[in-house]
Amino acid sequence: MEVNQYLEMFIDESKEHLQACSEHLLELEKNPEDLAIVGEIFRSAHTLKGMSATMGFEDLADLTHKMENVLDAIRNEKIKVTPEILDVVFESVDHLEEMVQDIASGGDGKRDVQATVEMLKRIELGEQPNEVAMISTALNEQAATTSTAQLNLTYDDFEKTILQQSVEQGFNTYEIAVSLREDCLLKAARVFMVFEILEKNGDVIKSSPTVDKLEEEQFDSLFYVAYITKEAAEDLQKKLLKVSEVETVEVTSIDRSLFKEVKGEEIPQEQVQEVAATQVVTQPVEEKSTEKKSAATNNKSHAPTTSKTIRVNIERLDVLMNLFEELVIDRGRLLSIASEVNHGELSETVERMSRTMGDLQNIILTMRMVPVETVFNRFPKMVRQLSRDLNKKINLEIIGAETELDRTVIDEIGDPLVHLIRNSLDHGIESPEVRRQKGKPEEGTVQLRAYHSGNYVFIEIEDDGAGINREKVLAKAISKGVVSPEVASSLSDKQINELILASGFSTADVISDVSGRGVGLDVVKTTIESLGGNISIESTPNVGSVFSVQLPLTLSIISVMLVEIEKEIYAIPLSSIIETSIIRNSDILNAHNQKVIDFRGKVVPLVFLEEVFEVPRKESQEDEFHSVVIVRKGEKLAGLVVDSFIGQQEIVLKSLGNYLTNIFAISGATILGNGKVALIVDCNALM
Repeated sequence: MEVNQYLEMFIDESKEHLQACSEHLLELEKNPEDLAIVGEIFRSAHTLKGMSATMGFEDLADLTHKMENVLDAIRNEKIKVTPEILDVVFESVDHLEEMVQDIASGGDGKRDVQATVEMLKRIELGEQPNEVAMISTALNEQAATTSTAQLNLTYDDFEKTILQQSVEQGFNTYEIAVSLREDCLLKAARVFMVFEILEKNGDVIKSSPTVDKLEEEQFDSLFYVAYITKEAAEDLQKKLLKVSEVETVEVTSIDRSLFKEVKGEEIPQEQVQEVAATQVVTQPVEEKSTEKKSAATNNKSHAPTTSKTIRVNIERLDVLMNLFEELVIDRGRLLSIASEVNHGELSETVERMSRTMGDLQNIILTMRMVPVETVFNRFPKMVRQLSRDLNKKINLEIIGAETELDRTVIDEIGDPLVHLIRNSLDHGIESPEVRRQKGKPEEGTVQLRAYHSGNYVFIEIEDDGAGINREKVLAKAISKGVVSPEVASSLSDKQINELILASGFSTADVISDVSGRGVGLDVVKTTIESLGGNISIESTPNVGSVFSVQLPLTLSIISVMLVEIEKEIYAIPLSSIIETSIIRNSDILNAHNQKVIDFRGKVVPLVFLEEVFEVPRKESQEDEFHSVVIVRKGEKLAGLVVDSFIGQQEIVLKSLGNYLTNIFAISGATILGNGKVALIVDCNALM
């Protein structure tokens, strides 16, 4: 079977199953007696195991199988759910996510998960989780000092079953270590002779390195073979030592303890067949005892809901969007021609087409919209782990996860939100002892909410923690040289709050894995502003803080104000504009070699775009009046001086290509209805 054609589907579905596992594990932690939740996790794990085996990702399938065994023991009430057991299962899911990510990046999905596998095996055998943790921490230390009698090969369940059945039928099972002389010239020939002797007297189960690598001499001088035979170990050793240039042969009997996990928990025959034939089974039948005990809870919303959806490759949507963008440009051209020709029927047809295209635009933009839930889903597990690391009790509430954003924005917003949540957990929420002293509940609350407002989406992170210590922030800012003592004395509370967004700024006293290095919130600010959004902070001491992120719904088609400088046309995004104004020459003041105006009681610097973009003028102009566009970046204001305003228009944002990168104050270009190109001004760069 050609599996490559199914790889993309496998990756998508694996991510969905792992996300479902994470969500249900968090649910199970709150309701450890609810066996219906365990059944849901078991089904997701079972499906993932079957898919992985079918696609040939054996490491992924094997780890999932071990995790599935523990879940099966829990749902059959052989094991009680404890936080320690859930920690190991969460760790398994983390490893599985990393494996799937590696496969998505073109890797083979292989990882060293032996310590986790060992812990899962021991939990399945009924050992206490704290004992398991002690064993797992010692596992790597012991690896270097293992005895020569320890096995050198690892076996999957199918191979263990074969070895077990062979022992039951009276065969001997050995692991043979064969070492060739260092000066051996024909290693492949010696390997062939060894295998010839072995195959005459029994069956080879596996070898390390694999047979292909042995034939190609891709090994030093030592190789291992798992072997089934009726021969005695001494006889076998003598026969192999007769092969020329074989230096040593060690024959180790495979101990029956290897079969504990196979024998202790009887593997159903259909499960053995499934491993052998790699069939995908999506809905295993649960045991009757489990069904009875969870019948009451099964009526809840655990049953998966089906929706009428199809998977569409995102590249196809991008192509569709590009084609529609061309239509938007042509629509502008037609509207321009229709107004020039002044033909009644043509104008009517163009207007009708324009309305239809408006509806089509809404549908296409909606198709590109993705719920922020796809980003929010990763946070509950992260908060759980961080709260344990920080020894804090924290409850994460998610509101408005169904709010939709353009895919391009979704792709960029994940990391900034991670930084903001980590900041709230580390700097915001106090330890349980401190919260008790303040008369607060021991468990802190972090609320993550998203909602629409106009053409924007607002994402807010609110915590009920200590708030921002403004004195500490100011002192740190002055010591770091972020602000001078003179400026610091005139800053408002809001401006002091926003000092924590400065590059290299951190109030953490100790550098840890969570914070203290001064990277994080400045990256958040830079990323959000690059998306055309902004971030604001509100904080009340001992009550909490709110970080509010404002983002545009889409980055593909934007509304702009078209302005003219000499004969050149520029587009200024409406999202940055506060208002437009006409000012007199006499209203312009000078402050610190900077031309400014008094705008509603605020001093606003003027930026002459003709100077910034070096627009050539045929003759100098000294008008009495100037057209000014007042723009905003966070709390900063600036007045962009232009020759005239043309009007508002929806335009398609196009990049300048690979040859024109890092052009100052230009974020892209668009094609207007008359066929001319207008450059889009990056207001953030001018402030």
